[in-house]
Amino acid sequence: MAEKLEVKELDQVVVRFSGDSGDGMQLAGNIFSTVSATVGNGISTFPDYPADIRAPQGSLTGVSGFQVHIGAGKVYTPGDLCDVLVAMNAAALKTQYRYAKPGATIIIDTDSFGPKDLEKAQFKTSDYLGEMDIDPDRVIACPMTQMVKAALTAPSSSPEGNTNVGKSAPSGAVGGTLDNKTILKTRNMFALGLVCWLFDRDLDLVANFLKEKFAKKPAIAEANIKVIQAGYDFGHNTHSSASNVYRIESKVKEPGRYMDITGNKATAYGLIAAAEKAGLPLYLGSYPITPATDILHELSKHKSCGVITVQCEDEISGCASAVGAAFAGALAVTSTSGPGVCLKSEAMNLAVIDELPLLIIDVQRGGPSTGLPTKSEQTDLLQALYGRNGESPMPVIAALSPTDCFDAAFDAAKIALEHLTPVVLLTDAFVANGSGAFLLPESMDELEDINPPYVTPELKGHYTPYFRDPETLVRYWAIPGQEGYTHILGGLEKDGRTGAISTDPENHDEMCRLRAEKVARIPVPDLVVEGDRDRADLLIVGFGSTYGHLYSAMQELRKKGHRVALAQFRYINPLPKNTARVLRKYPNVVVAEQNLGQLAAYLRSKVDEFVPYQFNQVKGQPFVVSELVEAFENILEPRRTRISSVSLSMGD
Repeated sequence: MAEKLEVKELDQVVVRFSGDSGDGMQLAGNIFSTVSATVGNGISTFPDYPADIRAPQGSLTGVSGFQVHIGAGKVYTPGDLCDVLVAMNAAALKTQYRYAKPGATIIIDTDSFGPKDLEKAQFKTSDYLGEMDIDPDRVIACPMTQMVKAALTAPSSSPEGNTNVGKSAPSGAVGGTLDNKTILKTRNMFALGLVCWLFDRDLDLVANFLKEKFAKKPAIAEANIKVIQAGYDFGHNTHSSASNVYRIESKVKEPGRYMDITGNKATAYGLIAAAEKAGLPLYLGSYPITPATDILHELSKHKSCGVITVQCEDEISGCASAVGAAFAGALAVTSTSGPGVCLKSEAMNLAVIDELPLLIIDVQRGGPSTGLPTKSEQTDLLQALYGRNGESPMPVIAALSPTDCFDAAFDAAKIALEHLTPVVLLTDAFVANGSGAFLLPESMDELEDINPPYVTPELKGHYTPYFRDPETLVRYWAIPGQEGYTHILGGLEKDGRTGAISTDPENHDEMCRLRAEKVARIPVPDLVVEGDRDRADLLIVGFGSTYGHLYSAMQELRKKGHRVALAQFRYINPLPKNTARVLRKYPNVVVAEQNLGQLAAYLRSKVDEFVPYQFNQVKGQPFVVSELVEAFENILEPRRTRISSVSLSMGD
């Protein structure tokens, strides 16, 4: 028997699962991240998959990846490069090796590196490791396909000394009940078992996840559990090419119950919580579109919470039906991505002039047009702010992380309901599909109250729809059917006093100004500055989902001795009241965003004499922290002769 391996403790590790779109890499990565969150690790994930429904098997364009960063404490990004790369075929190794650190451990299925596989992946020789300059000693090579078939057609056995074996694995063969195609689909679980061995994960947690996921298909659950055990056994018995097993002990500061949650699921839960606090039914009118569809899927599961979901025939009807639900007195939501916002704009305008509480969720993706449907950008910001006809002000909020999607959705709903206005919530594919460790609230009492401005008894009998609170300028909300509050709303301008249709120029000017001022008066928290906020030489500015990468870049620069601060915008319209003071405080400011300068242009229009540096990328991929650090150092040390490899410019 081989000697017992040493268990080494790590602060963090990045694992990337990659293979064909049908290889189940998203599921394997999701299970690993869920198990890690369950034991208290900080996590950040990045699903990276192609837009093809099913690319040709083994092709370079069909590779799907899932990267997960696990830490003993809080984790802010999925990591620039991975410590462990799982490559289920030759194409995955060819395309994904660039995401591996020098010295990374590589796990491959040698059964998927045959002559035809290598040809599809455009390898020139059978020495694929040599072609890519990969040290064979860093490779855990395993004939996974053969071993999966063997595991599902032979009785299970527990090697002596492996205390984790047998806890969850079923006894006996299960291959007789499964066809060959189904058996081969479990290869991802073998790879997951190997990774669980490498990082000393308890297979009971994995088994419980699979039993719950495949509760209606126990044979599938049993097969997957057995294959995971086989992968774990392979690592334990052979020790592969690795010399140690690693453990990442949790250092969670705040005790409580945690779960691995994606941004889309967190958004759905935030909406449910807001409806509960407001005492209103939740209505979602939506049309399926990548990457927002999971919000519809999740909410459709919660009819018991008073949730009504309608999958409409198109984007226009999805938004129009939500406008009707808002008029009827519900918390009304429509979810989409950038192309859908284009189609919804007319109905969004109707909600503006009617002053109805409508929440529009824009899960941004690569554009223009169909663009990059499965990739992430921040290119809808100006569309959210200005992409409608007429003077159409709307509050705009941007979620900072997958877990922040819960709070952002709740806050957006609160603003919509308390100020009777449509609100745009910006997320994007990165935070929507990514996940983090979410601390569940102990009770609903932890959440703020939501108090819509309902009509008062004093208005009964002489109510008109645009009577307003003199301080907030919010109109009073009458629900259709309330006796004594009959009124009409519509797309034509109304007289602010009588509610009747009006083409009077003075009235229209007044109503436009009132609608704009109402939004401007919405109270939002001050802009928070982190890092060296009192003496920074450089202020990094961003919005929404880039928070984790910009925060990590700031911390790296501070470790190098630079004085750097970060201000990340969550509330974009209205801007925090201290925005101008913060932006003018520092000698150098750089606005970093995943577009060609939309936030920078917006801030320049709002803050006099504000001329920041700009860092802009439109790659459909998250920022790379090392690139950010290099670019920001060029600002801090302008006399350095080296040339940055990234885009960096001064604003016009």
